[in-house]
Amino acid sequence: MKTVAIIEDQTAIREMVSQAVIDPSEYNVIIESGDGQIGCDSCLEQKPEFVILDVMLPNLNGTEILRIFREKIPETQVLIFSGYQSPSLVRELLQAGAHGFVEKSAPLSELRKGIEIVSNGGSYFGPEVALLLREAMADPRSSDSGINILTKREREILQLIAESHSTRDIAAKLSISVKTAENHRTNLMRKLDLHDVASLTRYAINNGLISIGN
Repeated sequence: MKTVAIIEDQTAIREMVSQAVIDPSEYNVIIESGDGQIGCDSCLEQKPEFVILDVMLPNLNGTEILRIFREKIPETQVLIFSGYQSPSLVRELLQAGAHGFVEKSAPLSELRKGIEIVSNGGSYFGPEVALLLREAMADPRSSDSGINILTKREREILQLIAESHSTRDIAAKLSISVKTAENHRTNLMRKLDLHDVASLTRYAINNGLISIGN
């Protein structure tokens, strides 16, 4: 029986996957979390064999979680289950270590198929994501700019800014000085050529760092 983690911020979806999609005779759900940081920490501690992961999560987004998993628990198989997808995001998630991606608009049969294949070491992409992946492969420039030019710290700060945290709050949350937080904020604004919080927030939403509900 494979051990499973579900990291998804919408409670109803998390419970639906756990109770209606996962086969309890084959999978043991040992972690359920709606918070990216808490879910990531729990996985690093308990090392589940398989993770169902949303992209837009509070405190730590799915892309950053994948990068941490790739370094700390590379044997864990990860299936992205998200309502947001774009060619650049799909490519970035694959580069970060995702083994599959099923869109939330897909039938539950697609999710079950993705769970079965990815948990057993394969790769699986829902029909919409497969189309986006072909677009990303056809246009290599699609991920050569934008979010990918930001450092890990700048992406963290972008997410926190979009979640309405002040510079002082960001500094405290990341255990850095206010001046350092200000410098990171200035650098990411310069790189993205965006110069107000509203623009940064729209950018974060469009690139799958947060959802409108977060």
